[in-house]
Amino acid sequence: MTADDSFGRLDDDDYPAYTMGRAAEMLGTTQAFLRALGKARLITPLRSEGGHRRYSRYQLRIAARARELVDQGTPIEAACRIIILEDQLEEAQRINAEHRRAAEAANPTAAA
Repeated sequence: MTADDSFGRLDDDDYPAYTMGRAAEMLGTTQAFLRALGKARLITPLRSEGGHRRYSRYQLRIAARARELVDQGTPIEAACRIIILEDQLEEAQRINAEHRRAAEAANPTAAA
């Protein structure tokens, strides 16, 4: 990937643009906190060619939610589980809405 390719991907939420140090600074947390989220398998940072952790904006949003829960007194393992369950619920609701729209499109008179 060339520098021009990388620059164009900065708008991509999944592009691993942030180093561990920068990610921790942006979140107002420590690098150890980010490592703990990785150990709990909440987020899995990509690795640079040199083996350094790199985080995407999407991963930073998840880490920020974890930090919010931990700051409220939730143990990190429980915070990670809560976030995973929230994500699963959101996905299930999205799928249900898609099925509902498909069913209504297939039988528009039943929806009325």
